[in-house]
Amino acid sequence: MGGDDGRLRAVVALAQGMAAAHTPRECWRAAATGACHALAGSFAALSVWERELGRLRVLANVGERAPGEEEYPENEAYPVHQFPEITEFLHERWVAGGEPNAWVETAEGPERPAGRHAEYCHQRVAALRRRGRGCCVVAPLVLHGRAWGELYVARPVGAPAFERADADFATVLASVVAAGIAQTERLEEARRLAFTDSLTGLANRRAVDVGLEEAVERHRAEHVVVSLAICDVNGLKRVNDTQGHAVGDRLLERFGSVLSLCGAMLPGTLAARLGGDEFCLLAVGPAADDVVGVADELCRRASGLEFGEGVACGVASTGDPIGPVRSARRLFRLADAAQYRAKAVRAPKPVVAGREGPQDPVVRLADAPTPAAPERRRFRGRP
Repeated sequence: MGGDDGRLRAVVALAQGMAAAHTPRECWRAAATGACHALAGSFAALSVWERELGRLRVLANVGERAPGEEEYPENEAYPVHQFPEITEFLHERWVAGGEPNAWVETAEGPERPAGRHAEYCHQRVAALRRRGRGCCVVAPLVLHGRAWGELYVARPVGAPAFERADADFATVLASVVAAGIAQTERLEEARRLAFTDSLTGLANRRAVDVGLEEAVERHRAEHVVVSLAICDVNGLKRVNDTQGHAVGDRLLERFGSVLSLCGAMLPGTLAARLGGDEFCLLAVGPAADDVVGVADELCRRASGLEFGEGVACGVASTGDPIGPVRSARRLFRLADAAQYRAKAVRAPKPVVAGREGPQDPVVRLADAPTPAAPERRRFRGRP
């Protein structure tokens, strides 16, 4: 992209694209796409250095991908020892007061040059030739003073090769990308905290509200089975009064671990603490009987927890005869009514809405139009 004005517009577009991203994947794609456009490339990739695994892992590939290159690859990674500039060479330069500048490679480069980084150069050049690309510019990404990964932009064979000015511009782009990634990471951490229960580490009520709304929308559009199990830890008040709140918190933490373990038996299930002594499992996809089976196992394991008195558990599933479920609020009311009944009759197993015939007491209780309906907490779903 020629001219200072054009490059300034490209930098602004890159920053705006990353700022508009709602997920890490969207951020990665916006970074690679913006850099590819800014440098008039045909292909770009964003990679992260995974220190603990000693590898450079590709997060996103955009543009004209070669055979085998996926947009969001699951397993495309390269041992970091093949890229010493990330782990050693650049670090030495930074210590000496230098900066992590970008550089250019071409397919015409020496296949096995002499010197300290011969293997690195060979890997880069060989990759360009193997994928039909004529040149590339590589820009290190630095966050908080440490190498985070790299931005890679390539052009095809026959296209003008990148020049020193392009590498300098790529260094500027890498700084913009690094700032965008840092902002995304901060937002992701804030989102994680906003949707996580601080005591147990499970999802919190806000996460359940959002997840249940989305699940019921899928049920209405795709007829996917949605199930909700609500549990109340029995005896928590007694524990708090006689053993102290520290012991009560330990009971909640231990039950949270049991809930997480049981939820993992159904892939994709959300395990959450609604607040106080109330927890839930939200399953999207598994059959109702599978969810009831997991709830039964949950009751069995909870009964063996020290200090506790088991749990009261209620289950409501669109896979059972509970009538139309057009809102998240109704499914929540049904599961809540089932849990309320389980507690009232001291049931050792889950009470399941809709399994006692046309006059099922749980369904009648949940759908009662009077204030006696046992929705003891407000659900933010649509009525």
